[in-house]
Amino acid sequence: MFEVADMNIAICDSKKILCEDIANLIRQNKPDAKIFSFTSKEDLLKCKENFSIFFLDIKGVEGLEIAKILRRRQNFLQTPPSILIFVTGFEDYTLEAFDVHAFHYLLKPVDAKKFSQVLNRACLEVENLEAQAKNFLLIKVGDFRKKIFLQDIYFAESDNKKVIFHTSGGNFETYGKMDAFEVALGENFYRCHRCYLVN
Repeated sequence: MFEVADMNIAICDSKKILCEDIANLIRQNKPDAKIFSFTSKEDLLKCKENFSIFFLDIKGVEGLEIAKILRRRQNFLQTPPSILIFVTGFEDYTLEAFDVHAFHYLLKPVDAKKFSQVLNRACLEVENLEAQAKNFLLIKVGDFRKKIFLQDIYFAESDNKKVIFHTSGGNFETYGKMDAFEVALGENFYRCHRCYLVN
């Protein structure tokens, strides 16, 4: 069981009984989570709680539209992205789910074992995002020092003696060696190529 403080989980499905089914699966795996159920997108979007994980029906309550609104809000407020998991009876929307950076796509009826695996991985991802929100890298950009939060870095790219950090707030160049930044950034970054470190 992964321990994440204040684990708020939202469920949105037009059918109340399906919300309860998912809530029961969450309770079996994460009994300390606070679960909020909604049967309309309006009620969910009006809610002022901060949710770590969303379980959305992709069609019945316009889950894709909810996901797009949530992503726009998070980009505007510069908050860590929530984990979006679509639970649906439709296979036709998998490509659209990638557009909103969905974490997973579960088909109804939901298999309890699969659900447990996905939820535990989602909780671990939330834990990683929270850890990154507290961590930052201090780099020299021109004559100034720039603080870059690890959660904001998409990837780092080596270019001769410079390293370019591609972030949600723009690109920043600094002098340095990729090997040193690989150590500084830690295990949440993957060296997929000698010139690239990906978050």
